[in-house]
Amino acid sequence: MMKFTKQNFIFLVGGIIIYVVDIGVDFWVASKYFCQGQYGWGILILCFRGLSSLITQVFSYEWFKNDWEGTDTGKLKWIFLVHLFQCGIFIRYWFALKYGCQAAFKQKSSGDASETDHPNFIQKHAVDAVADINMLRVFKTFLETTPQLFVQIYILMEHGKNNFCQYAAIITSFCSISFSTVDYQISLRKSLPDKDEFRVLPKLVYVFYKLLTITSWILSISLITLLNVRSSVVLLIFLWICGFAWTLKQHTTFCKSKKMEYLYRTVVGIILIFTFFNIKGRKTKVCISIYYATHTIITLGILFVYMFWKPSIIKEIHFTIVSILTILSLLLGIIFLVVYYRLFHPTAYCRPQACSDEVDGQAGQKDRVETGRFQNFIMQ
Repeated sequence: MMKFTKQNFIFLVGGIIIYVVDIGVDFWVASKYFCQGQYGWGILILCFRGLSSLITQVFSYEWFKNDWEGTDTGKLKWIFLVHLFQCGIFIRYWFALKYGCQAAFKQKSSGDASETDHPNFIQKHAVDAVADINMLRVFKTFLETTPQLFVQIYILMEHGKNNFCQYAAIITSFCSISFSTVDYQISLRKSLPDKDEFRVLPKLVYVFYKLLTITSWILSISLITLLNVRSSVVLLIFLWICGFAWTLKQHTTFCKSKKMEYLYRTVVGIILIFTFFNIKGRKTKVCISIYYATHTIITLGILFVYMFWKPSIIKEIHFTIVSILTILSLLLGIIFLVVYYRLFHPTAYCRPQACSDEVDGQAGQKDRVETGRFQNFIMQ
C-alpha cells in the first residue's frame, strides 16, 4: 500500500482552501449579477451550486451510513443533521486532516502501537478519507465548476463585458478542476496494486490532457449556444442520454441500493458530457477513441456551421481567437491524452497478471469491494 505522505497532506490542505474560496467566489459572482439586475445568471450560478451540494451530501451521507452500519445510531443522526445543512464535506475534511496529519507527521513504530494507532491502520484510514473526498469533488467539479466555467465564458463571448469577478470565477474554476483531477488520479493510483507513484511529470501531462480537452469542449458548446440556445440544450441532453445509456450497459455496481445506483449513473452521464471516464476499469481504447473522435467531429462541425450560417462573423476578431483556441486546445489535449495513456497510465507499470481482469474487471469485484469504495468508482 502506498503511503500517505507530507506532499499528499499539502495537497489536501490546498484542496480545502480551493474548496472554500470556490464557495466564496460563487456567492460573490451571484451577488454581482443580482446587483446588476441580471437575475437569470445569478439564479443559474446558485442552481449549479445547490444541485452539486445536494448530490454530494446525499452520497456522503450514504457512505457514512454504509461505513457505520451496526454502530451507534446517535452518531448517524448527528451526521444526518450536518449533511442536511449542507456541511457534510467539512466533516470528511476533518477526518482526512486528522488521519492525514497522523500518517504524514506522527507515525509510530508498529511494535509498540495499539491496533487503532498501528501505522498501517492510520495510513489506510488517511487514504480512504481522502479518497472519499476526491470522489465527492469529482461530482462537484462536473456538476458545478465545469458548467459554471461554461456560463462565465459564454457571458464574456455574448456580452463582451469584462469585470474582475468574472475573471476570478474563471480562474477559480480552472484551479478547482486542476486540483480535483490531480487529487482524483492520486487516489486512484493508491487504490490500485502494483502501480507506480504518480510523479510530477505524469501529473502535469494528466492535468493538461483534462484541462485542454475540457476547455476546447466548453468553447465549442459556448459557440453553438451563441448561435442557437435550443441547439445547445438539445445537444447536451442527447450527450447525457448517450452517457447514461452507456453506464446502464456497463452494469455498474458502485452503490448498495438501486436508487443510489441510478443516481450515480445519472451523475456519471453528466460527467461524460464533459470528459471521458472508464467506469468499469476495463480496457477502453476503442471507447475513448470513439468519445474524443465524436467530440472532434462535433467541434469541427460547429465551426463549419458558423462558416456557412454566419459567414460575416468569421471576420470578427473574437471569433478568430476563439476558433484558434478551440482547435489548438483540442489538438494539444489529444496529444497529452496519447502521451499519458502510452507512458503514464497505471497499466503501463502493472505486471501482466496484475493488469488482468482480476484487478480491473468483473472477476475482481469481490476483492475490490473489500479493498475500498474507490475501486468501484469511475476509473481512468
